Amino acid sequence: MHATTKVKDVLTTGEVAKICNVAPRTVSKWFDSGALTGYRIPGSKDRRIPLTQLIRFMKQHGMPLNGLMTGQMRVMIVDEEADIVEVLEKILEDEAKYEVEVAKSGFDAGVMAEKFRPHVILLDMHLKGVDAPMVAKHVKGNSDLQLTKMIAMSGKMTDDEAKGLLAGGFDGFLRKPFHVRQVIEAIEDATAVVY
Repeated sequence: MHATTKVKDVLTTGEVAKICNVAPRTVSKWFDSGALTGYRIPGSKDRRIPLTQLIRFMKQHGMPLNGLMTGQMRVMIVDEEADIVEVLEKILEDEAKYEVEVAKSGFDAGVMAEKFRPHVILLDMHLKGVDAPMVAKHVKGNSDLQLTKMIAMSGKMTDDEAKGLLAGGFDGFLRKPFHVRQVIEAIEDATAVVY
């Protein structure tokens, strides 16, 4: 997919933002605060970050380095239905070559999203004790996860309810039961604008 892109020795803030899956503004903040070392191009506001510095920074902050070399898509599944999750995880990893993490609860999802910085979260709308729209709001409101796309999954919602989700900050909707091909397409559609 994106595996052919060769990593350069020096990166722009935009490239760093994609690798770390954060907004470019966030990278500028890291740079300006001195947390991320780099230099400015003389006579310009443009910042440049040497790859070695970025790797050091990512290690310091426990960020997954795998997005670095491959630009591999990171997908987080938040669902309690073990059988669905198992199949989904296996196929997304084997066929689409995504990197997949699974969270069983809204709380796990919050903690894992911070660390894993998924490009896409597949969120079951009917998790026990979880207000799924609130989870979506939380993700969208977190400046480090601004670029994370949220795809809702449900077997119980009407088309109108599903449309409401898209208005409420979700980037896609999957009706259960779904074919895995549909999942991959939904992920590709949701993230097409990022790359």
